[in-house]
Amino acid sequence: MYRMWKVQRSMYKKVYLLKRYLSIAILFLLVISLLSGCNQEKKEMVSKNGFFFDTMISIKILEEEDRGTKLLEACWSMCEKYEKIFSRTREDSELYQLNHRDTQEVQVSEDLFQLFSYGKACYDRTDGKFDLSVAPLSDLWDFKGDSKQIPLEQDLQSALENVDFSRVHLEEPNQVLFENPDTMLDVGALAKGYIADRLKEYLVSEGIETGWINLGGNVLTIGEKEEGTPWKIGIRKPFGEEAEICAYVEVKDSSVVSSGIYERYFEKDGVLYHHVLDPDTGCPAATDLAQVTILSKESLDGDGWSTSCLLMGYEKAKTMVEAIEDMEAIFVMKDGEIRYTEGCRISLAE
Repeated sequence: MYRMWKVQRSMYKKVYLLKRYLSIAILFLLVISLLSGCNQEKKEMVSKNGFFFDTMISIKILEEEDRGTKLLEACWSMCEKYEKIFSRTREDSELYQLNHRDTQEVQVSEDLFQLFSYGKACYDRTDGKFDLSVAPLSDLWDFKGDSKQIPLEQDLQSALENVDFSRVHLEEPNQVLFENPDTMLDVGALAKGYIADRLKEYLVSEGIETGWINLGGNVLTIGEKEEGTPWKIGIRKPFGEEAEICAYVEVKDSSVVSSGIYERYFEKDGVLYHHVLDPDTGCPAATDLAQVTILSKESLDGDGWSTSCLLMGYEKAKTMVEAIEDMEAIFVMKDGEIRYTEGCRISLAE
């Protein structure tokens, strides 16, 4: 009997000690967890503003401050890289070198080839109205200065002889062939959208789940806002004050891109001359639209389609956009009337 009692007493003692050790271990792990939580930096909206691609840009992401700052610095390095590829005026850029080539067969980077390929698709779907070879025409029109000079007809006709993207051929891998030695290309209508997509791609690969990218009006959102609600993006009122909006949309993980005839223009003798040029006439496109906003998954689509719609006019543009899955459009007519595709959800400004 005594022997049994002694065994039981030993077992109770071991159980007691085991419970005590477990309690100490759990308490230790809890303290470590709390200390770790105290040392972890809280995520907040980290932003950076600057000037690239001839426009103001801004990127904002939800991340720990130190890491977020480093990620945004990497985005700035990407912007510098792309500007040295796509700029038509920088003499050290790839595109500038292409336009000042001494051979009619040129090997280009993958980035530039992708933009040319997308531009070729836009050219086909607009029956040649969206044309990356309008650079000689753009050089004749001064929409940034104060000259308000309309090019001479003879100069326009001379430039038009070198405008025809069908005479530029793309061959894999990344080969561009020119029929006309005087053809010059301009990717300004597509570059910001392409770059925004690459920036988002990088940030998402780094684990960013919340943020937005604004490249001079090309807005691309990452996920939704910190509190779990959609991003509210304003649609600028054509010819209004810079901060004046005519409507807004709520989106998440989407692109909102607007193009309009009010972006660069001048008036002379009661006539408005805008920067969206018709490659058939060399003059500003005759359109019934003042602005087009495209809602899409990728910003490159927003860039290409917003400009294409301006060139095509309302009726044809609306029909084409409504035939594309996961794309919506908002059209602001020249008289200020706002129209939109059937699946678009917008709120008009008060």
